[in-house]
Amino acid sequence: MTRQREAPSVAPRPPEGAAAFVHRVRTRFAETDAMGVVHHAAYLPYLEAARVEYLRSRGHPYAAVRSEGIDLVVLECAVRYRRPLYFDENVDVALGLGEVGRARFELHYRLEVGGELRATAATVHGAVDRQGRATRLPLWLVGVFGEH
Repeated sequence: MTRQREAPSVAPRPPEGAAAFVHRVRTRFAETDAMGVVHHAAYLPYLEAARVEYLRSRGHPYAAVRSEGIDLVVLECAVRYRRPLYFDENVDVALGLGEVGRARFELHYRLEVGGELRATAATVHGAVDRQGRATRLPLWLVGVFGEH
């Protein structure tokens, strides 16, 4: 019996229009290989840093979100690598908002160095309670997404 692979529900695409938020990260030596190229897995913490700082900029630091008994787990992640990142580059991670449902939402990212596109990415997040069960997104979060 052949098992079909489930296609991802989200594909990386640059945020449409103006980004909701831009966070700058500097690539670290520990993230690179012998040629100074940033390892593909190092991109995921860059996306996370942008998400966390975006929430903080909207008045909701992640510690406060968790104190409400909510976690925003990553359900899916996709990255399209266009050109490599190198050691000691300043990377602007632009974050844009995608679809928002009752218990999940999408974010899209554009990673640029000096205005040059290096990668696009997308993440899908779900809200869960302290027991790890799916729950509705908090109204403030829906409001934050509705502002852009």
